[in-house]
Amino acid sequence: MNEQEFIVQADRYLNGEMDGSERIVFEQYCQENAAAAEQLATHRLFLQQLKDHADRKAFKRTLASAAAKYQAGAMRPSVDRIEPFVITLWNKFKVNSLVAASVAIFAVFSTLWLSGYYKTIENTTTNYSALRRDMNTVKKNVNAQNAVIRNINNEKQKGEQSASHFGATGFIISANGYVVTNYHVVRGADSVHLQNTKGESFKAKVIYIDPTHDLAMLHINDSTFTGMKNVPYTFKESASDLGEDVYTIGYPRDEVVYGQGYLSSRTGYAGDTTAYQISIPVNPGNSGGPVLDSKGNVIGIISGKQTGIDGASFAIKTEALLKSISAVPADSLESKLTINKKNALNGLKRTEQIKKIQDYVYLVKVY
Repeated sequence: MNEQEFIVQADRYLNGEMDGSERIVFEQYCQENAAAAEQLATHRLFLQQLKDHADRKAFKRTLASAAAKYQAGAMRPSVDRIEPFVITLWNKFKVNSLVAASVAIFAVFSTLWLSGYYKTIENTTTNYSALRRDMNTVKKNVNAQNAVIRNINNEKQKGEQSASHFGATGFIISANGYVVTNYHVVRGADSVHLQNTKGESFKAKVIYIDPTHDLAMLHINDSTFTGMKNVPYTFKESASDLGEDVYTIGYPRDEVVYGQGYLSSRTGYAGDTTAYQISIPVNPGNSGGPVLDSKGNVIGIISGKQTGIDGASFAIKTEALLKSISAVPADSLESKLTINKKNALNGLKRTEQIKKIQDYVYLVKVY
């Protein structure tokens, strides 16, 4: 389809006007066309900015109308009436109070307007921030550097590796080396390496991308990687409840960091139905980290946050992840990609859950 037709379809998709079959066809089209997926993401942000702009214009009109009514009321000629002293006194007091209150309210809004307060709101509420971090200034683990160099050159030697450009998080989805992270993390990558909690680093290959849902599948193709034990967590297919306790593990630093919070909305940024809003504080580097419930089920994947608003973080739902996994072409798989169905975390204390999970969560280094 041409650009104009795509925009029309994107509008219908984002406004929820497509039926189930149309949504599936449109999502499949975006999955197969990276440029279309990028255009859809841009259009979603554009529509949100239009909505925010319309809301601000409506507020301006309301404020201007209130000011006009106040000024018109202040200029109306008064009519002398003979009333008892008490009523006259009360009316005078009431009018003066209303005038004073109106002046105070008008002065407050005028001050906020002139000081740029609403411009600040405009700048902070329309910014979605992806959470990969710049690694150029981060000090590297020497052992991990040497391990990566040996893998690149296929021989054992010592040396110093050039700094990676970006860092984020990824986690195992199958014990034979398949890992998921965000598409925006690996976009434009020349090479990708994964580092575990022990400082060991492994080469990885991007085998599938899903720009529509901001997901990427990796496979560890390193001779030093011997596989993992059974994955301890499972992937929740049904929707989670508002207020549910959730937590994440990721790499906003060079060591694994734990964060906890709750599910605050069933939709993500700009009403995205394929994502949740969660109240966990996240930072650059958290992108691609798993979001788990108290039973050890993965319910989502950290993807970004809304800047300027505390607690407005977003996670892609596992429903989208499972769709992406099923869409991976068979000829891209070097071995069978099997999703774990047995939960080994349910009933454990949070600290014990974390001990079991952290070895399956990786620092993703993009070069």
